[in-house]
Amino acid sequence: MKKLMLAFGVVHAMIAALFTAGALFLIVVGAKLGWHAAGADSGLAAAQEVIEAIGILAAAVVALQIAETIVEEEVVRDADISAPTRVRRFLSRFFVVVVVALAIEALVATFRAVHDDASELLYVAALVAGVGVLLAAWGVFVHLNRSAEELEPEAMQEAQAEDAKLKPD
Repeated sequence: MKKLMLAFGVVHAMIAALFTAGALFLIVVGAKLGWHAAGADSGLAAAQEVIEAIGILAAAVVALQIAETIVEEEVVRDADISAPTRVRRFLSRFFVVVVVALAIEALVATFRAVHDDASELLYVAALVAGVGVLLAAWGVFVHLNRSAEELEPEAMQEAQAEDAKLKPD
């Protein structure tokens, strides 16, 4: 069983490396787009390119955060995600990143729709509403999960003890 768990750790590390490689690629693409915008006229087209670069960089942040979460939770801590505290902490990290990235993408889409095609604003509004629903759902999840955590206080202590693995010596 230990060999199987080690294999899962290796696979998780490889997935995290692929997310990191994807993030680095997106950073390069975003930087090139931003550099191109800096060299262009300082008009509306340049502003839209910068906003597009920000959207790409937001996707890079999402990929890096996912990679970091995988490494911390599955490789370094080798945590079993069964306790309410562990589930809340793990999902909260993903929700924060996804909600922020979607909100930035909604901002990018809003600027694009306002300046290029106003008929796209309905889709942008749906995206913004989706971000709001995700944020509200996350709040409900955290609220409900706290009651479950109160039933298992030792799980919170165990999760905090695992955090020590991530602190530098």
